Amino acid sequence: MSSTPKYKSSSSLTTSSNRQDYLKAILSLDLKGAKASTSAISAKLNTQPASVTGMFGVLSNLNLINYIPYKGAKLTDEGRSQAISLVRKHRLWETFMVEKLGFRWDEVHEVAEQLEHVNSEQLIDRLDDFLGFPNFDPHGDPIPDSLGNIADRRSLVVVSDLEVGKMASIRGVLSSSDSFLKHLDDLGIRLGLEFEVVKVYTYDGSIQVDSAGESMIWSRKLVEQLLAEVN
Repeated sequence: MSSTPKYKSSSSLTTSSNRQDYLKAILSLDLKGAKASTSAISAKLNTQPASVTGMFGVLSNLNLINYIPYKGAKLTDEGRSQAISLVRKHRLWETFMVEKLGFRWDEVHEVAEQLEHVNSEQLIDRLDDFLGFPNFDPHGDPIPDSLGNIADRRSLVVVSDLEVGKMASIRGVLSSSDSFLKHLDDLGIRLGLEFEVVKVYTYDGSIQVDSAGESMIWSRKLVEQLLAEVN
């Protein structure tokens, strides 16, 4: 009977944060219904395929993934639990920085990458409570709850699809480029902004909205990239 091969690893492979980045990448592909192949993870993490193969071996030895060479990796129950916990922490920290600390949407990812490795579930549970248990982060990505449940992003709608008279709140974006996020800041469009669609201009697809008594015109290019929750 053959046994699962054991892999030797270097210290660069076995750092906790590095392992966790791989778990998140595998989860991300899994949630999209994509295969976590060596090439897919290599592209996602911008690393060499040989490094991916080595890390797959490390994670397999730790019983965090099931890995078959040339066929890709699948998270075990424990691996998935750890990956979801990381995603939850990352997205809660991003929400906290945008909503409470005044960070711009384009400034939070790198800081959240560091904060997600803080190992205190009590802290994260209190942060979740403080924020009012948000379902989505500033980019419209679902935030797992304390039980690992993930909200369905399909409950959000693209602002360009809203009809006149609809009341909604900004919950995320489809484009996360720095230039687009800075453009939102220039326009005063922020996470949680409540608005009503007053008029849709059929000529160019732009819309007129009212927010806190202020009237604004949002271009079609803009509203096609905004996600909202209907109130």
